Amino acid sequence: MNSGSFPEVRPRRLRSTPAMRRLVAETRIDPAQLVLPLFVRDDIVEPAPLQSMPGVVQHTFDSLRAAVAEAAEVGLGGVMLFGVPADSAKDAQGSGATDPDGVLNAATRVAVAEAGDALVVQTDLCLDEFTDHGHCGVLAPDGSVDNDATLERYRDMALEQARAGSQLLCLSGMMDGQVVDVRAALDTDGFDDVVLLAYAAKYASAFYGPFREAVGSTLRGDRKTYQLDPANRREGLREALLDVQEGADVVMVKPAMSYLDLVADVAAAVPVPVWAYQVSGEYAMVEAAAANGWIDRERAILETLTSIRRAGADVVLTYWAVEVARTLKGL
Repeated sequence: MNSGSFPEVRPRRLRSTPAMRRLVAETRIDPAQLVLPLFVRDDIVEPAPLQSMPGVVQHTFDSLRAAVAEAAEVGLGGVMLFGVPADSAKDAQGSGATDPDGVLNAATRVAVAEAGDALVVQTDLCLDEFTDHGHCGVLAPDGSVDNDATLERYRDMALEQARAGSQLLCLSGMMDGQVVDVRAALDTDGFDDVVLLAYAAKYASAFYGPFREAVGSTLRGDRKTYQLDPANRREGLREALLDVQEGADVVMVKPAMSYLDLVADVAAAVPVPVWAYQVSGEYAMVEAAAANGWIDRERAILETLTSIRRAGADVVLTYWAVEVARTLKGL
């Protein structure tokens, strides 16, 4: 609107100084809203850097302790553990996933002892790291993933993770009925306080590539029969609503940046916290572009996280969690 030659409405007033912009910011990031994914490998004697994810390593148990302590020190909300067993320990059933002394369960005990009450230790509940075929479940004779046979393995896996001390189990396999089955198994065994996070809208994405190096994936084929088609928006929301109905305490959208519409859809529709995973490919693209001098790395990192929070995510899993927490705190 104009009054003579002067505009009556001047939105630029609210952008005039850094202090003003900070005061009126609609979206904020706090370290407590960030979770750091950590990879733990049991056949190495020192941390192993990942070529496709600069700055990220596969941890030993000793370096895991240090990483958890640092995460607590900077005020992160939690750490998310992935186990990386030796190839020789993998089999068709993913037996290592339910071995009390397997890499993930052993790492969980280490992380819980180090973290105390300072942050939430959570664990990936999926078979893909532990199977020799690399799928998230056990295979039927025809080579397809057997949904209901896989649920039996998930129930056993959940109990071992809970016994190891995991406070939050992350169901990432995208099997039908996984939430209700695992919830029943936990409650029956006395673990009714253990939180369930459902990877409710997990898409068959090209952006998982670097992650497969991180977990030593042996995948044969693809996961398109159980992960979502990137073309489908309504289906993602349907999956989230079903998981809430089955008892999920938290639901996840993965990946984050390419699926901000899903983050917004889910956040508007469900009564539980909504998390999003800023996946390995998102991380790697920013790091690669910054290494070539094409973008301002720190600004890009904060902008990506702000966009995910702005879309409606209450918590973001990100490999930059510690770095961003230090930036936010001026450390």
